[in-house]
Formats: sequence, structure tokens, C-alpha cells
Amino acid sequence: MNKYGADQEPFIFIIDFEMKSPEIHKLNSLPFGIKFSTPLISSKLPEQIYTKEISLKKHPLPFTRYSEAFSIVSKNIALGNTYLLNLTFPTEIETDMTLEEIFYSSVAKYKLLYHNSFVVFSPEIFVRINNGVIKSFPMKGTIDASVRNAEKNLLDDVKEEAEHNTIIDLIRNDLSRVAYEVKVTKYRYVDRIKTGKSEMLQMSSEITGTLRDKYENHLGEIITGMLPAGSVTGAPKKETIKIIKGSENYERGWYTGVFGVFDGTSLDSGVMIRYIEKNGDKLFFKSGGGITYMSDSVREYNELISKVYVPVG
Repeated sequence: MNKYGADQEPFIFIIDFEMKSPEIHKLNSLPFGIKFSTPLISSKLPEQIYTKEISLKKHPLPFTRYSEAFSIVSKNIALGNTYLLNLTFPTEIETDMTLEEIFYSSVAKYKLLYHNSFVVFSPEIFVRINNGVIKSFPMKGTIDASVRNAEKNLLDDVKEEAEHNTIIDLIRNDLSRVAYEVKVTKYRYVDRIKTGKSEMLQMSSEITGTLRDKYENHLGEIITGMLPAGSVTGAPKKETIKIIKGSENYERGWYTGVFGVFDGTSLDSGVMIRYIEKNGDKLFFKSGGGITYMSDSVREYNELISKVYVPVG
């Protein structure tokens, strides 16, 4: 990444959660099995438009299993080992669509199809870099848009605000490792996110920093220096990752990693959430949510299941 950045060579990077198997490819020699779409640049997409209705049957893990993991997290919160932890699990799903069809029919800022092994349709920006300015847009806090006074309820929710502020502090700290003059430039704004036939409100903030001269020579250090993404781990990050591994007891793999593109001058990247993975002849949708001392296990379990959806136009 450092070399391609210095050479102004356009490339794509795909980095898994634990940074065990990162991939970087020049855009002019992209492997056939990789297709992507971002606001900055996309791979060549066919003219075919998929109009098939998406059917999705969910087989979530038992609540007892989720509750066990939730208890481990809650005990660590009580001990002060973590203040916020993003707890995730896979949900087995059934659908009559292929991963490729889901890739083309889903609507999202960041989409990735990886060798018919997994598909991502994520609304969450990781970082954007343009003209020496780096920006991050942490997302924390959701509510069903059909709820009466949904936006006000979301903004007034004390638990959601505390969770959001914790992530803002974490991302500010991450950005401060690679940039200076880091500040919150937009605080707690709400976006509408499609969730199949319905919509969800999602709360985000904008954090901005200034990179040092010749930052293009250090793109790899800038990106990996902030990984794993704070929004899908928690705070404090190092200790929280240990607790995640001890409570989830499964491999996240590519899920909650990041992917992005560099077009020769600017960089755009997304967090790999809203993620379906093929394992043998089965499909698994991985999802999760942030746990704080105010969290309720039933509510968090239901939120994990509610995030199992494919956004379509």
C-alpha cells in the first residue's frame, strides 16, 4: 500500500478482522472473482439489473448461547475491563438468491463480492482521504424508522448517546495516531438506511484530521494503524478485543474487517458489516451490536437479528 500510494497506482485493499490474510490488488489487474462498488470508484459492473424479490429465512442462534456471551461481557464491564464491546454472532440463513445476485441487487455505499465466498453491502464508512485530509464517520445507534418520533427517540436515548460518544472518543484517538488537528466536525446526525422493505435510522458523526506531508507514501501504515475498526470492537480497544475472542468463540474472518480503494490521489474505505458468508452449502449472515453497562440482553439479541437483512432499492 505504501509503494502503490507513492507511485500513485490505483489499488484495492481487503483486510480481515485480525489482519491475518490481507489482500492488495492493482485495479488494472483485479482478480476475476472480486467485484466492488464504492462512492469513489467501482469495478466494471454488468448492465443486467436484478429485480427478483429477496426472500430471507433466519435461523438465529439460541438466546441461551447469546445470553452466555452477554454475561461474560457484562462481567467485564462491571470490572472496568471494557466500557463498550461490539458483540457479534453468525445467523444461518436461507435464500433463493446467489451471492452474486445479492451483490448486484443490494443498495449500499460499499459493496464487495469476494470469489463467491462472501458478499458485503455496508453503509459504514471507515476512512476517506482526500487532499491531505482524513475523515471517519463512526456509526452507533439505530432505531426502526417506523417507530413514532423515531429520530427524536434515537437522539434522546441515553444508552445510545453514551455508546456513540464512547466510539467518537475511540475514533478520535485512532485518528490522532496518524493525523493532527483531529476534531469532531459534525456531531450525531441521522441517516435513513434501507432494510429490505422497511427503513432504519442510523446515527453517525464526522471526525476530521490533517495528514502530514507525503502521506501517500504511508497509506499502509495509516490504514493498518487504526485497525481493527473501533466501531466493531469497542473501548479500550486492546483489552476489548481479548474479551471479544473469549465471549464470541467463533472466527469473524473477513467480517468486520475493512476494504477500500485508492484511485491514485484519493482513498475511500468501508467497514465490512452487513455480511453474508458461504460455508460449505450453508450461508451465514454475521451481525452484532454494541454492549454497555446500560444494555439489556433481550433487546441486544433482537437487534442482532433485526440487522439480518438485505437492503434493496
